[in-house]
Amino acid sequence: MAYLLKTEPEKYSFAQLQKDGETIWDGVTNPTAVKHLREMKAGDKLVIYHTGDQRQAVGTATVKHVDGSDPKVPQVRIKAGKALKQPHTLAAIKEESLFADSPLVRQGRLSVVPLTDDQYTWLAEA
Repeated sequence: MAYLLKTEPEKYSFAQLQKDGETIWDGVTNPTAVKHLREMKAGDKLVIYHTGDQRQAVGTATVKHVDGSDPKVPQVRIKAGKALKQPHTLAAIKEESLFADSPLVRQGRLSVVPLTDDQYTWLAEA
């Protein structure tokens, strides 16, 4: 499975994740986004997306560990991956038919978005 995680770069950027190596992904309060965090498994692929003025997918990561002992606040440890060779802007993502029904474009404020394998490949490996 794959997911896209949104972050405000001025609060916690992909560059900071790379510097830290890994982190606990927290601060998520939307019930749907929390549900997606609970569904994560070690080894799941992630795309990190900068919100705000940037609005673009910028890097990859993987889920290292999920502690779901508190279902209201799952603790998801993620490990930094690589910066994307070419960041993908929200405008470019919206133009790609793969994302027509994606919550990424249909629910703009959702901070944890499930991705299909094809969507992940398009974002992370293109």
